[in-house]
Amino acid sequence: MNTTTKEKKVTKKATKEMEATIYNAKGASAGKITLSEKAFGLPWNADLVHQVMHSMMSSARQPIAHTKTRGEVRGGGKKPWRQKGTGRARHGSTRSPLWVGGGVAHGPRNDKNYDRKINKTMKAKAFLTVLSRKYHEGQVIFVDTLSFKAPKTSEATAVLHALAKVKGHEKLSTKPKNAAFIALSKKDANAEKSFRNVRSVVVDEVRNLNLLDLLGHTFIIIENPTEAIKSIEAKL
Repeated sequence: MNTTTKEKKVTKKATKEMEATIYNAKGASAGKITLSEKAFGLPWNADLVHQVMHSMMSSARQPIAHTKTRGEVRGGGKKPWRQKGTGRARHGSTRSPLWVGGGVAHGPRNDKNYDRKINKTMKAKAFLTVLSRKYHEGQVIFVDTLSFKAPKTSEATAVLHALAKVKGHEKLSTKPKNAAFIALSKKDANAEKSFRNVRSVVVDEVRNLNLLDLLGHTFIIIENPTEAIKSIEAKL
């Protein structure tokens, strides 16, 4: 009996590349940039995003409200009346949750741990999934540079108005809150101070960009995308 062995051919799927426009501070086209599909072309996964989002929100929760149990309330050591013969219900302490001034049953506690463990791969995949969704909806803006010689709010506002003139970015200058997250390729004190008084935007380094930032802002402005995307792809 002749046996034939078939060689398994392993074919790696070639990573598709996409091209995006880079704008300057005046809202004009300043070139093109090639984006990889593994970072900006992932399909939408609502279940994954929902799970990671709630895990991150729960871990960031800082409980403040705190109630005392019957064992923590001062007093109540003496039995209010004898067990039987009074015609009244039995009670062993005036600090029972049934009494005014007593402890609270099942109340909020500030020592409760709300941390939720998130797998690193899941966290990175959810982040890139939302980033891909925003890119395909035209909500990711690439800007060549956002450098200021000195902190100037007027210049920062002018940049936003210039970018808002690009088709699809109109809400960038009209949305009063959570309009954009500006991701800088590296720390720039002048840029951060220039946008500090603009309530509709938040400025931080791209390495600190996370899933909640993507979901909490309409537009994501990525400065110096050639360097910034390296930091984004490093999350993989």
